[in-house]
Amino acid sequence: MKRMNCQVSTAPRGDEALRIMEESKFAIVLLDLKMPGMDGMEVLQHIHERDASVLVIIITGFATVETAIEAMKKGAYDFIPKPFEPDHLRIVMRRAQEKLRLRREREQLMLERQRTLFDLDMEKSRIRTIIESLPNGLVVTNVRGQVVLMNEAFIRHLGLPPDKGPGDQIENYIPDEEFCKLVKEVSQGKGGDNEDLTPCEIALPGDRYFLARGRPIMGEDGERMGAVITLVNITAMKVLDQMKSEFVAKVSHELRSPLSTIHEQLAMVLSDMVKENPEKEQHILSRAKEKTQGLISLIGDLLDLSRIESGVMAHEPKPVPVDELLRSIVDFLGARAEAKSQSLVAEIPEDTRPVVMADIIGLESIFGNLIANAINYTPEGGEIRVIVQITGENVVVKVADNGFGIEARHQEKIFDRFFRVKDDNTRYITGTGLGLPIVKGLVDSLDGTIAVDSAPGKGSTFIVRLPLEN
Repeated sequence: MKRMNCQVSTAPRGDEALRIMEESKFAIVLLDLKMPGMDGMEVLQHIHERDASVLVIIITGFATVETAIEAMKKGAYDFIPKPFEPDHLRIVMRRAQEKLRLRREREQLMLERQRTLFDLDMEKSRIRTIIESLPNGLVVTNVRGQVVLMNEAFIRHLGLPPDKGPGDQIENYIPDEEFCKLVKEVSQGKGGDNEDLTPCEIALPGDRYFLARGRPIMGEDGERMGAVITLVNITAMKVLDQMKSEFVAKVSHELRSPLSTIHEQLAMVLSDMVKENPEKEQHILSRAKEKTQGLISLIGDLLDLSRIESGVMAHEPKPVPVDELLRSIVDFLGARAEAKSQSLVAEIPEDTRPVVMADIIGLESIFGNLIANAINYTPEGGEIRVIVQITGENVVVKVADNGFGIEARHQEKIFDRFFRVKDDNTRYITGTGLGLPIVKGLVDSLDGTIAVDSAPGKGSTFIVRLPLEN
């Protein structure tokens, strides 16, 4: 048995064998049916009453079919008839060892399966707890746009009944046509594999506002399985933003009238002093007039921003020929460019007649600001070009100059409110820092885009892309 890596204990009698088994753990028992005192069948019964996992191999010299059947019924694993060869015994023992090994593996697999199921249950519980504790609403849809999961914050934010469960189409929870369309497109794979849901602002009854973001859920094989969307309540932010806009508008209106009066009075004083020509006093008053004009411009810009943010424009959109508008702006600002010995030209192909649907005052503000900036930030003798191109369903207007240019580190900030690049070249150029934010706000309201290509010392090109009228 040592050759089979087994530790062996022996007993001449059945009762002594049972005593030994009480003291130690055994896996296989070789049991003779004929022993003094207690016979093998009785010992077999006692063994299995104590430990049914023990494999008992019966050894008998009376190898009849009846004996084998009775032994198997009482739980014997196998039997060996006498006389037998050592090789025969080793074959039966190896078979028993293999059965024990398979049993241990099965038990280990069962244990691991139970542990895995427990871990999965715990993980599911943890994930559910996390989802329910999120302050933002969360909803998951399948490829058909049906809600399959949502948390309490989602139900609370939307004011849904507490017993409202998943299963319905997304539009039965959020009655916003544009948002539901986006969710279904992302769920069904109409965007890129990892494309986020375009941030969507949702307005609901009761002056409630939410910002929705999301992305597709991908299966292991890359197949779209649905979308997960988060919902953030931005009602307080919208109210604060509205209050801010109202405050700016009110203060601006209150300041504009007295500042205009001061500006006009300074102009009258200056006109009178021209005759007397006291240079020092005239310089001081000129600077004061310049500063009041700067404040009036700032107030005008703030009022424009308030109107843009509130979505209220001065006029209803109508078809506007961009080429005619640009030529008139270039003609109007030509005198300012000539004063600095600059070249200001409009490069518009003769056969190009782009028409956009827009508020003409808004368009004038967009291109007037960009061309005026090009004049201000280009030194004397410089060149400003206004270029018009048609690309597909858009008109592209480029305002290019060879002026001071903008460093790369500033280019992402130039559309921020009140941001101005201050260096030796721009130190004495007056401005509010609101012109480009106004331009971007107006371009966005027209479903267009604006970008800049610039390098210090080489100039800047502002590129506006607007959709053509269908």
